[in-house]
Formats: sequence, structure tokens, C-alpha cells
Amino acid sequence: MAKVYATGRRKSSIAKVWLEAGNGQVSINGQTLDAWLGGHEAIKKRVMRPLEVSKQESSVNIVVKTLGGGYSAQADAAKHGISRALVAFDEQFRAVLKPYGLLTRDARSVERKKYGKKKARKSTQFSKR
Repeated sequence: MAKVYATGRRKSSIAKVWLEAGNGQVSINGQTLDAWLGGHEAIKKRVMRPLEVSKQESSVNIVVKTLGGGYSAQADAAKHGISRALVAFDEQFRAVLKPYGLLTRDARSVERKKYGKKKARKSTQFSKR
């Protein structure tokens, strides 16, 4: 089967994911997963979660390009993109991934700062004097 493309998003991060049949190589921004994330084991597990659930760790190659946000949001965007790519690769993975919430886009993002406030909701200290 040919390459499959999918997009994953989280906060202000976007992950472009290409998936094809292969031997389990994962490349993110031109680096291996270990080189890209260093010692963040919990975040590495989050990225690999869709592959573990669908039991495809050693049968597909994945290339991911991420942009925007921090490494944690980029990792979650990559997770979302990998999940969507797996479903595009084989529709049977949908029934496996959906109960784990891996196909749901996490829509939470930073609330905008309001005029007259220090942050989105934080105000100056009130004094009656």
C-alpha cells in the first residue's frame, strides 16, 4: 500500500504525519523519537500509544513534521496524527483506537488575554482605600 497522510493538532501545534508499511521506524522532524524527546519517557509513550493499542509498532514506518507550540503539545499532535493515519491506512483500526480516545482532537487551548487584565482572568489587587 502507498503512503498515507494525516494531520494531528493540539493547542497551537500541528503534526503532519506520513505512514507506510515498513519495519517500525519513527522519525520526527528528521530525528529518531529518542533524539527528539531526549529523556521524556512519559511523552514518548504518549506518542507511541496508537501503535501499541493497534499492535503496529514493528509493521509501519512513520515520518512526522511538527510545528508550533512546545514539545508536549507537539507530541500530542503527533499522537493524534498517527491515530488518524492508522485509520486512513486501514479502517479496521478505528474500532480499536476510538475507545481509547485517540481519534478525538483535544480542543483545549490558551484563553486570550483581556484588556485591563494582567492575564486572561488575573486582575490587579483590589483595595477600597
